[in-house]
Amino acid sequence: MKGFTLWLTGLSGSGKSTLAREVEAALLERGCRVEVLDGDEVRQNLSAGLGFSRADRDTNIRRIGYVCRLLSRNGVVAIAAAISPYREARAANRAAIGRYVEVHCDCDLETLKARDPKGLYARAAQGEIANFTGISDPYEPPEHPEVVVHTGREDVETCVRRILRTLERLGLVPGVDAEGYRPEEEAEIARRLEDLGYL
Repeated sequence: MKGFTLWLTGLSGSGKSTLAREVEAALLERGCRVEVLDGDEVRQNLSAGLGFSRADRDTNIRRIGYVCRLLSRNGVVAIAAAISPYREARAANRAAIGRYVEVHCDCDLETLKARDPKGLYARAAQGEIANFTGISDPYEPPEHPEVVVHTGREDVETCVRRILRTLERLGLVPGVDAEGYRPEEEAEIARRLEDLGYL
């Protein structure tokens, strides 16, 4: 099996890391070689000296993209879970990596504020955190992602199922019995991939 990169982008708390780990587990069961690059872990280990200016954020995303490219070209499924707020940086990674599938973890700001697992939105609203994406810094949602999951209103299982089915339809991972995929999900996945020129 050829490697590829699955890139999950979305605001803080939108479920990127949770979905990355669930997709990882499902792909391991199918015999895939998988590595997850979690944005928080990369910040600690690969980008510790970077701040949160646009230039530093872009450098961080380029670093994650570079590692994903190395993994992907060596037959590994690289799953990146990073806010990656700017379209330009994500587009550069797509161009450099080639076999790249983008997942937008879409969640409305009110739900994220209510969920706020790390207390970050409350601190950002009080001015304790500068350059916070979605509050004092912009987030540019993907215009043409291969997958959109609505993590504010869909459960984890539904989101994972949509990601996996898209990867199957693209021929990137071994398929499994299609039982469990609802007809409306199949239609939505097919429509999105057709709109993007895959089908």
